[in-house]
Parts: sequence; C-alpha cells; structure tokens
Amino acid sequence: NETFFIENETTKVDDATKKLVQVAHDCLEEAIASCKPGMMYRDLGNVIHRAVNKHGFDIVRNYCGHGTGRHFHCTPDIPHYKNNKAIGVMKPGHVFTIEPMINAGLWYDKLWPDNWTVVTQDGKKSAQFEHTLLITESGVEVLTKRTKGSYIDRFI
Repeated sequence: NETFFIENETTKVDDATKKLVQVAHDCLEEAIASCKPGMMYRDLGNVIHRAVNKHGFDIVRNYCGHGTGRHFHCTPDIPHYKNNKAIGVMKPGHVFTIEPMINAGLWYDKLWPDNWTVVTQDGKKSAQFEHTLLITESGVEVLTKRTKGSYIDRFI
C-alpha cells in the first residue's frame, strides 16, 4: 500500500504534498529499520512520532498496524503514535504490518457512510505507506518489499 500522485497537464502536485508523502514514506522506513527481536511494539510509535513531528505533520490514532496469521487483523496491535499502551515484544517468527497514516493537519479522522473510506476530519491531505514484516533471528525481513524503481523511487 502506498500513496500515489495524480496529476496531468493542468494539475501538478505541489511541494507541500510531495513533502507529506515523502515524510509518510520515510517514517515507515525508519520504523522498519528499528525492528528486531526484543523491541517492544509500543516503541514503534515513538520512532514514527520523531520522524513525523519535526515536519509539523500529525499521525492518525484510530487505526494501527496489526499482526497477520490465520486471522488477517490480529494481535499484536501496532499503534503509530507516541506514548501508546501496546503490549508485546517482537520475537523471531512474528509477522505484522506497520501502516502509519500521516496528516498535513490534525490527527482526527472521519469514517464515511460506506464504512470503509476514511478521510481527515479537517479536510487536509493525508498520506500512507504500508509493509508486512517478519521478525528474524537477526532483525527484520520486509515481506512486501518493493522492487527498485517503484513509484516512490521515481517520483520523490
């Protein structure tokens, strides 16, 4: 899952939007780089917060990463904001997602009546990237790794 730009001859993506998308991408990469056996899941929120907050953006709090297994959305819950109360420690064999939603405005979101579409409550832009990870004996493997030259490599 990644954010795409949509533009044409008359509509171009502005620099502020490009920055938002870049920060959303980079905070995910920083979170992934910190994953290893023994790390507490709650600490991912602190890593993401540090990467996002310095740019003046905010992190949606009502949605989180999650474990995957026999049930798609299962424990552990992976909140993407600081000072969360998530429980659990990463261990080899754990598979989960990190998928922070980064907002240009405030963190509040609104669910549309279709019970699927989520938008920012203040109407400002949001960006998201997601990966599924496997904790290994020595660190982390990105199971949904992009190939070189993917969208983000070409446009940011």
